Amino acid sequence: MPANAIRSYDAKIDSKKRITLRNALFEYFHVEEYDDGTIVLEPRELAKPFSVSANTLAMMDSSIANLKNGVASDPIDLSVIGDD
Repeated sequence: MPANAIRSYDAKIDSKKRITLRNALFEYFHVEEYDDGTIVLEPRELAKPFSVSANTLAMMDSSIANLKNGVASDPIDLSVIGDD
C-alpha cells in the first residue's frame, strides 16, 4: 500500500452495499478483500484485446498459400533503409 495518502475520507455503504468514491480518476478498479476487513482498490484501464479481423486473416491465409505455391515477388532490398 502507498505510504502517503493524498486524500482521506469516510464512506458509508448504502442500502445496496455500495460505496461512492469521490473524484475518482479511474472508472474501473481491481478489488482485493482480506480477512481483516481491509479492501484494496487498484485502478485498471480496460482495453479491447488485440484482434485480427476475419478479412485480414483470410488475406494472410491467401498470402501464405501463394508463397507455398511459389507465387511471390522478388525479395525486397532493405539495406537502403538506414539503422537510424
